[in-house]
Amino acid sequence: VCLVEPSPGSHSGDSRPGDHSPAAHSQLCYVSSRHAVTQSAPEPSSYAPHLPPHHHCQHRCQHQPHHRLCHHARPHHLRHAEAGLHAARVMPCLCPLFSCPWEGRLEVVVPHLRQMHRVDVLQGADIVFLATDMHLPAPADWLIIHSCFGHHFLLVLRKQERYAGHPQFFATMMLIGTPTQADSFTYRLELNRNHRCLKWEATPRSVLECVDSVITNGDCLVINTSLAQHFSDNGSLAIGIAISAAAEICSSEAEM
Repeated sequence: VCLVEPSPGSHSGDSRPGDHSPAAHSQLCYVSSRHAVTQSAPEPSSYAPHLPPHHHCQHRCQHQPHHRLCHHARPHHLRHAEAGLHAARVMPCLCPLFSCPWEGRLEVVVPHLRQMHRVDVLQGADIVFLATDMHLPAPADWLIIHSCFGHHFLLVLRKQERYAGHPQFFATMMLIGTPTQADSFTYRLELNRNHRCLKWEATPRSVLECVDSVITNGDCLVINTSLAQHFSDNGSLAIGIAISAAAEICSSEAEM
């Protein structure tokens, strides 16, 4: 894995004349130089949970609307009680497709992912993630930890067959924190190439919720393989990632 500074004519950023891809205008571009996490056995067409059997969700996975930009804080004592409840909760490893028996609390999730699974951490509110080897058969996952505003976010890009023979790409951002903390942010994923632009903006979910539930409910960026080809370059897909604090968004809307 390497970090590269995009420059004019840089192939990894696909900064060709007339091209307005995210990588061409970002100060930092992450290039995944290793194969994505893959699973040898094909996934059943019934769209069952993506994680191995030992990765049971230890919390109820429910779909809730998470598209509010302005967070209305709850009373301090309620937030404090919730924080204590979530801090004591033990959760499984977040790295998909690995038979990892690890379990731990929120505060040790990032060290585990970095040390045991070599998941890299990128700094900054605006970055570009370049996922390589998009041709790999489903299921496959690409992961990166995004650090900004004093928090860590987990980007999950997944290739999975929702229906037999029809693989799709699912991308979502999860906060490594509590649901209340997640409500304080908004994230944007952007694909931009060949005069085409596709954006997804939402409030991140907490990792205490099931990423499988988020994907199953379609509460994420979803594109089919034919559409992904319009935004890919030689089997690589550049995804612009931007995270904003809800307070900043509310302030900018008030000024308008």
